[in-house]
Amino acid sequence: MKILILGQGGREHALVKALRRSSNSPEIHVLPGSDGMKNEALCFTEDSWKNSLFLQSLCEKNKYDFIFIGPEDPLVEGVSDRLRQQGYNVVGPSQYWAQLEGSKIFAKEFMVKAGIPTSSFVVVSSVEDVKNNAKLFTPPYVLKADGLAAGKGVIISDTLEELYAAAENMFVKKTLGEAGSRALLEQFTPGWELSYLFFTNGQDYVSLPIAQDHKRLFDGQKGPNTGGMGTWAPLEISKELDHNIRTQVIQPTMKQISQSSSPYRGVIFLGIMVNGTTPSVLEYNVRMGDPETQSILPLIDSDLAEFLSKLAHGDLSKLTFNKNFATCVVLASPGYPDNPQKGLSISGYDSSCKMESHYFIASGVKNESSGWVTNGGRVLGAVGIADSKHAAIQKAYDLAKTVTWNHIHYRTDIGKT
Repeated sequence: MKILILGQGGREHALVKALRRSSNSPEIHVLPGSDGMKNEALCFTEDSWKNSLFLQSLCEKNKYDFIFIGPEDPLVEGVSDRLRQQGYNVVGPSQYWAQLEGSKIFAKEFMVKAGIPTSSFVVVSSVEDVKNNAKLFTPPYVLKADGLAAGKGVIISDTLEELYAAAENMFVKKTLGEAGSRALLEQFTPGWELSYLFFTNGQDYVSLPIAQDHKRLFDGQKGPNTGGMGTWAPLEISKELDHNIRTQVIQPTMKQISQSSSPYRGVIFLGIMVNGTTPSVLEYNVRMGDPETQSILPLIDSDLAEFLSKLAHGDLSKLTFNKNFATCVVLASPGYPDNPQKGLSISGYDSSCKMESHYFIASGVKNESSGWVTNGGRVLGAVGIADSKHAAIQKAYDLAKTVTWNHIHYRTDIGKT
């Protein structure tokens, strides 16, 4: 079996590790991949999925059993549609359904039509719009950029002054570019958050273990939002809450998708805020989360390569899970998320990777003549796997301590808050 993965981050590295456990011993290619994956997969780091001619020639040459699209950008740009039109089997939704993540406004309108619980909102496109509509909401105020913003598009403001400053940055200074040309001003939803992911063929679905993400930069849920500073799974929830999520969120979602002629063969990621046993959808993502993937995939016992191959053909089979827990602690470069420093020398990475008990996910590392250096904001994911939550957390932090670079940053409360 030959598999091509599009992407280069921690999610894709975690997927490589999971697919390598397949009984088929698949040959795994990654475009572009990264230096951190090169010992486990064939990476084409000299190019990327954005080069459509290179991608097409790669697929023609290798006759992949299926192609897994990791990040949201190629999905939003319609890469899955183009590959399917060329006759390839793809795990990833159509460009139409990628709008669930690519446009916060599209997603809200979808939820309203489907009757899915979510916060009240208005669409705004200027500072004046924000000022005129702010009276409809109570603090803290939530402003969400409509388009893809690399985890930086949600601004939560405690005061009107902060809200207006955020609107000024978005609409006048254009800090988020075209992603912030329109936005949602919405009511803040109190409660606690969970990440609910499931595979779907557009007609039915298979749920994955629930994960809990820690998005804020600092301990105690403080500091700016990030792409995620760590996760743990499986999160156990009550039968009533699980029932409410399935009946109030997933079933209406699937009803809308199943009525469309546009294909959805891939993942749906629900960011859900919970108050009591009541779910409220914060956002849809149309791909595996990062770092949720790092703590979910180690819990799958089934042959993932076989499962995804069938899904790419439109067939949905069952998944079985082990009874372990998994924790991922993200090790970040100084300056993350706004201006992460690259090129910082990493100590201890080579020796740690050689230890079988260690499970690093490389998100932003680069192998230079002088050794490993940081090459992104979220540099490494330290993953701990054990038969208890406490032990998994401890293993992750033990691993995190084996590497260092100048001003390394990670939260110390993943799984503890």
